[in-house]
Amino acid sequence: MRKVLMSPSTERVERMGARSWGVLFVLAGAVFLEGIDVAMLNVALPAIRADLGLSTEVLSGVVTAYVLGYGGFMLLGGRAADLLGRRRMFLTWLTVFLVFSGLGGLAGEGWTLLLARFVTGVAAAFMAPAGLALVTGNFPEGPQRTKALGVYAGIAAGGFSLGLVAGGLLTALGWRWVFFAPVLLSASLLVAAIPLVKEPAPDSEPAPRGGFDIAGALSITGSMLLLVYGVIRLEHLDRDTWVTVAVFAAGLALLGAFVVIERRTAHPLVRLGVLRSGPLVRANLGALLFLASFAGFQFLATLYLQELRGWSTIQTGLAMLVIGLDTVLAPTLTPRLVNRFGNARVLFGGLVLAAVAYALFLPVGPDWTYAAMFPSMLLLGLSFSLAYGPFTMAATEGVAEHEHGLAGGLLYTAFQFGTALGLAAVTAVNVAALNGASDPGARLDAIQTALVVPVATALLALVVTAFGLRAARRPSTPETAEPAAARVSA
Repeated sequence: MRKVLMSPSTERVERMGARSWGVLFVLAGAVFLEGIDVAMLNVALPAIRADLGLSTEVLSGVVTAYVLGYGGFMLLGGRAADLLGRRRMFLTWLTVFLVFSGLGGLAGEGWTLLLARFVTGVAAAFMAPAGLALVTGNFPEGPQRTKALGVYAGIAAGGFSLGLVAGGLLTALGWRWVFFAPVLLSASLLVAAIPLVKEPAPDSEPAPRGGFDIAGALSITGSMLLLVYGVIRLEHLDRDTWVTVAVFAAGLALLGAFVVIERRTAHPLVRLGVLRSGPLVRANLGALLFLASFAGFQFLATLYLQELRGWSTIQTGLAMLVIGLDTVLAPTLTPRLVNRFGNARVLFGGLVLAAVAYALFLPVGPDWTYAAMFPSMLLLGLSFSLAYGPFTMAATEGVAEHEHGLAGGLLYTAFQFGTALGLAAVTAVNVAALNGASDPGARLDAIQTALVVPVATALLALVVTAFGLRAARRPSTPETAEPAAARVSA
């Protein structure tokens, strides 16, 4: 791999000014807001149930409603950013996020909370891909974009780990603060975004013109809603199996109708040719598996620490706080590694660390000290540092600038499906292994059995990413050689 030398003038061009940093922190703050919002709510659920007297089904629906809104509207949100303007979509839906997060904090009944969480999920589905497209559009391809995406991904991933601690602290003050705190943060971001964030200049390829594909929008949104709901229902596959099968069948039927519509319409919502990009497909499949493994592990680790060991929510959050070191390493170390070794190799290394981390936790015992758990938590922090940003970079590789909103929608759809699938898989295995038993020994055995799922899923992600690694190793001729910073195949 040849070393790329830059002249002093080139280095000056690559430096980011104060305004650029301001734009980046506003956009990263929005995706951090989405991550911390989800993590804080998960910690506050028991307190919400106790105060509002919610049934288990309604309490589960509080989480499900957000996932349905997020996963169901993500592709539509990504394409809307490309067609209607990234800045407009970002500011509009950040405002909606603010309003309905506040409504959740004021909720006095279950239906109000369900409505607030569903619309908040829809807002995130439109806001997240618009934000990612604004990052790629405001920072030129090369070291500057690599650095920007590293900061963006690090702050985004940090929201999930820091949210556990913040949720525990805010719930101690009152569960409504879990909703009011995001209102304050989103209001601050909105005030800063209005003067700072600008619509990116158009790229050399013409942006799509023409009418909006209403039939395509309705079919893909309906399909995503049904498929996400089907994945959620996998947790309860032991009852009403035929309903779950019917939901999946209806979702796949709408997906097939969507493909037919997109092939025939003059102005497709999703240009199907974008799916011919090998790096994009690998990035989305790998991201789905990576998030599935982490979501499953986090759920099982929380069960172990709180239900078997009796740790409080704050203790559990602090135990996992080391995973949040990606907030520091992703924007500082990862861009340098990508520029030096290429995106595929860094991503592969991150997935190796994830698989090792889950494997080390497999023999967890009834009286493990935190020192025994710490290597897994530390390796997961390093894994997120090396993988989350490169997944984001790979998702837009080879995709025209005017389709980066669509690419972002695909990536975040993969993240959401992965999270739902990981939770459903470990829940199903845990329940099956428990087989009605309730003693601590049986519960520990069930958790150990279910821990095999994150290990297997991480190994599958490794296999998928290995194809990109092989592609990155193909020798290039002098005419086609390119800097390592630009070689982001994954």
